[in-house]
Amino acid sequence: MANHKSSIKRIRSNERKRIANRYYAKTMRNALRDFRATEDVKEASERLPKLISQIDRLAKRSVIHKNKAANLKSKCMRKVAKMQ
Repeated sequence: MANHKSSIKRIRSNERKRIANRYYAKTMRNALRDFRATEDVKEASERLPKLISQIDRLAKRSVIHKNKAANLKSKCMRKVAKMQ
């Protein structure tokens, strides 16, 4: 167990951040799963900007790596381009 007051506080705040990061990452994964399941071009092109925004926010906050974010966005855009 931590001995310093600041390290005890850091443990508490890290736990809160970890839970929040898990929530946002899981939300993004669910949105990605739903996006990949769509077959309609119009629906996919409407969902794409929201999904990309979500992925960018997670990369900015370092919840996911920036290269992973770039790969996910690229695959999503390729899917929409291939549908059209």
